[in-house]
Amino acid sequence: MDVVPFEIRIPDEVLADLKARLERARLLPDSPHRPPSGMSAAYLAALVRSWAEWDWGDRERWINAHPQFTARIDSADVHFVHLRSARSDAPAIVVMHGWPHTFALQLDFADLLPDFHVVVPSFPGFAFSTPYADGLITERRLAGTVHALMTDVLGYERYLTYGEDVSANVNDLLAAQYGDSVAGIVVTHAHFPTRAERRALTAPDEVAFFDRIAADHETDGAYGHVQATRPDTLAAALNDSPAGLVAWLAEKLVEWSDTPGDDPADVERLISRERILTEATIYWATQTIGSSFRPYYEGADQPGPIPSVDVPAAVYVQRHETDYPESLARSYYRDLRVFERLDEGGHFTVAEVPAVMAGRVRAFARALGAA
Repeated sequence: MDVVPFEIRIPDEVLADLKARLERARLLPDSPHRPPSGMSAAYLAALVRSWAEWDWGDRERWINAHPQFTARIDSADVHFVHLRSARSDAPAIVVMHGWPHTFALQLDFADLLPDFHVVVPSFPGFAFSTPYADGLITERRLAGTVHALMTDVLGYERYLTYGEDVSANVNDLLAAQYGDSVAGIVVTHAHFPTRAERRALTAPDEVAFFDRIAADHETDGAYGHVQATRPDTLAAALNDSPAGLVAWLAEKLVEWSDTPGDDPADVERLISRERILTEATIYWATQTIGSSFRPYYEGADQPGPIPSVDVPAAVYVQRHETDYPESLARSYYRDLRVFERLDEGGHFTVAEVPAVMAGRVRAFARALGAA
């Protein structure tokens, strides 16, 4: 599989069109009796104004300082960052993104691991990776693609793996299906049993956890239902309106990060405005918001059974799942070396607290004799 060097070059005409659309944005006031949300009229107006005035060139140069490549895997041109350690015998780790973020949100964390060979892929259909030829983006297929990237393309015989959100199940699948190659798994979104498996749970804390998750999903899960049932209709709107796109993306960055408070701008304590606009610009320029919905349409929020994981595991429970029962982790990750509830860091854990997580990953690898 040929590896081709890659650099981001968003054409000036694309950026000029984006700026013009933002300057013509038709924004609405907050609706009466607005329900709790990660977006408000004031914050969206601030994001739109900042985006229209923002110089993408500086950010593009920063990303391009990270060596990037593409490789053809399973009918997709897979884009990835590959940061090689000065140590040839350093451990390798693949750091995966989920939705609505891209590879770019994981780079601050990757930069803090110079003692690792770090690979940060863009999933097919996200950012600068093309979709699979047939458009079918499932978690099992993603796991096979990532494993092929790490082994067949890059030649790593053993590697550590980390994933979150959509890539949480991909993370588990890599460790479960390719245990001969996965030296250890780092988890901040611990394994969820299937819905059928949840109905069989009897331990009070396990039942209570999934009852709470289900209750939250009633009000907070509308985005996933739309993306799973009407992905193309939603994508048509977001692909045409940058204001709508940044509202849809930033709402989730706000709601899922570990920044409680009534002001959506509080998210910028952990995920800066520059990083938020980077995500929005990548989605806009690549027109991948529609293909990024495909894992939801293919059932990412309703996973099938995933075999248990037997490789060494470190589970760091992020703040939005702080009540996740340790018994569930121990029953699924059969060689659980670390179980810890984080004091800070939400859904986008390595992006929100990169230094905290870099230290934990380094300690875990050291304990395995891999660092």
